[in-house]
Amino acid sequence: MTLLYRLYQIIIAYPLCLVATLLTCAEIILGSLIGLGHISGYYPGKWWGWFIVRIFLLPVHVEGREKLKRGQSYVFVANHQGCFDIFLVFGFLRRDFRWMMKASLGDIPIFGMACRRSHQILVNNRSARLVMRSYDQARRILRGGLSLAVFPEGARTWDGQMRPFKRGAFLLANELQLPIVPITINGSFTVMPRFKDFRFVTRSRLTLQIHDPILPISKDDDNIQHAMTESFNVIQAALQK
Repeated sequence: MTLLYRLYQIIIAYPLCLVATLLTCAEIILGSLIGLGHISGYYPGKWWGWFIVRIFLLPVHVEGREKLKRGQSYVFVANHQGCFDIFLVFGFLRRDFRWMMKASLGDIPIFGMACRRSHQILVNNRSARLVMRSYDQARRILRGGLSLAVFPEGARTWDGQMRPFKRGAFLLANELQLPIVPITINGSFTVMPRFKDFRFVTRSRLTLQIHDPILPISKDDDNIQHAMTESFNVIQAALQK
């Protein structure tokens, strides 16, 4: 079965994945040029994420969507096991949101342009001025009623274990007094860990577990620390051992 699955990836899954990615980028760029930036900022990415997970025949389990209120902006924070985290969240969260991501992704030809056109937030750490510009964009998105998705570890894990969270997303949530929603991702490290990028996918179930929103308890450092600690603990407790 492993050999057949690998042949399927070479002949069908990877070629269709490439075509879907190019078509999605083109749809986003063209949509933004004709004034459909809001729609093209979410739906093409949602369909793209869903398609890639499905074309690799990966089973998916999602729980906790009922905990989210319609019309409420959230800051979603998730653990980062592998590249399939992006497809899973994009395709199966079912909330209109924008990513906060590393600026280096914006340098990828075509893909980077699509990220900028869809108003994903590219965080550039080369200077404080560039960081603040990214945070200003995030504020506008959250104040406009959309949500934000962040991997607060900052990068994918090398060993499957969670790393300490960075404060950026929690600072924004505190400033705007928005709920933090922890999300636990399981299975992505098995499907394609960081040290096996662009190699064969291992078939495994992906799980997206949406936890109870963490509401603000104040508007100071205590709230930031509370949200960081509570999010980390909740996500880690639901990780499969």
